[in-house]
Amino acid sequence: MSEILQRRTYKPGDVIFKEGEHGSHAYVIQEGEVEISKEIDGEIRILGVIGKGGMFGEMALIDAKPRMAMARAKKGSTIIMVTQQMFDQKMSKADPFIRGLLNILADHVRSASK
Repeated sequence: MSEILQRRTYKPGDVIFKEGEHGSHAYVIQEGEVEISKEIDGEIRILGVIGKGGMFGEMALIDAKPRMAMARAKKGSTIIMVTQQMFDQKMSKADPFIRGLLNILADHVRSASK
């Protein structure tokens, strides 16, 4: 892949993306921790914390729907950005069954989070 990986750094509390935004990147944590939260019944609820090596934000690349939750740096973090183009290149090489399965799983996750 000829594209150079983009990295961004975030301070604790920095918002990486907000719930409802259009997503054009997935993210891999090179260093640090990211907290995933969602507003439920008017209250912000922590869904989980992702650490080094973890990926988040991939759902928007799979199904092109708005972000389901907010991502915020819990600690100072260095994040590798995965573009839609990079994702599409990888997916074009995947077995059609796997591509279909990912779409089904994405639908199930979105349905379960309503």
